[in-house]
Amino acid sequence: MNRPRILVARAIFPEVIERLQQHFDVESNPEDVLWSKTQITEKLRDKVGVFTTGGERIDAEVLAGCPHLKICANMAVGYNNFDLDAMTAARVLGTNAPDVLTETTADFGFALLMATARRISESEHFLRAGHWTRWSYDMFAGADVHGSTLGIIGMGRIGQGIARRGALGFGMKVVYHNRSRLDAAIEGECKASYVSKEELLKTADHVVLVVPYSAASHHTIGAAELALMKSTATLINIARGGIVDDAALAKALHEKRIAAAGLDVFEGEPKVHPDLLTVPNVVLTPHIASATLPTRLAMANLAADNLIGFLVNGKPLTPLNPEVLG
Repeated sequence: MNRPRILVARAIFPEVIERLQQHFDVESNPEDVLWSKTQITEKLRDKVGVFTTGGERIDAEVLAGCPHLKICANMAVGYNNFDLDAMTAARVLGTNAPDVLTETTADFGFALLMATARRISESEHFLRAGHWTRWSYDMFAGADVHGSTLGIIGMGRIGQGIARRGALGFGMKVVYHNRSRLDAAIEGECKASYVSKEELLKTADHVVLVVPYSAASHHTIGAAELALMKSTATLINIARGGIVDDAALAKALHEKRIAAAGLDVFEGEPKVHPDLLTVPNVVLTPHIASATLPTRLAMANLAADNLIGFLVNGKPLTPLNPEVLG
């Protein structure tokens, strides 16, 4: 009997490929080639499933050339690489990998906040360049984290993890803004208070963005929002590129209208706005918030579980558009 054919679009853990090969005829990409949209469409022409890593765009154009495709399993919690409306119209299931990266990503978000507030990257570059010849009282003086006000925009699982770290570990006052207010019990757990977006931006010493990307959240932080922030404040983005207007942020950093920023995601990544590369008061990392080996393996296994669950057993674990199952 012919087994279902699937594509693994990027290089992943060999043990996950072996799991998939127990159930499917797998075309993999061990060389980790970045295929064009045309190449992906051609490779998917005879496939019923695809394992994606978050950067492979699946839209109406791709779907039109893939008549047998039934499922796209993302090894990421975000899925802005999926045109979910087009996938639903084509009766193609989308899945993602939530939960397994929550705590690791919250760890990284707090690490990026600390590095930004305490000017760690900036001071390391100074030291490596041989400029450290004497001590001075204000050398790389940054902002306190303990006892300060932490503002979180987007209070899902990761935002809640960051809130707990701030409130319980660093005695921070935590305020948050979300599309809807959390239950009182969750607010109590996180020691967080709900405020308007405007009040958060005006009062927070450190603003952390953890909102999913959509047309509605595009440029959640732009020039107008940056103008509301304290001149001593820091901005951290571990959400998605496009949540922040990177050009406006670079200008605000150049003009020192906010103190610093820490960015793990960018508009048009892996390209980075050139102006961000010229300011010293920004910490830049290449979309690695979930990058620990145990977490990335768990994400890959969940994507594999979705492919196996759906194509073999008819029961995906984390469907994004479950209406196509009916």
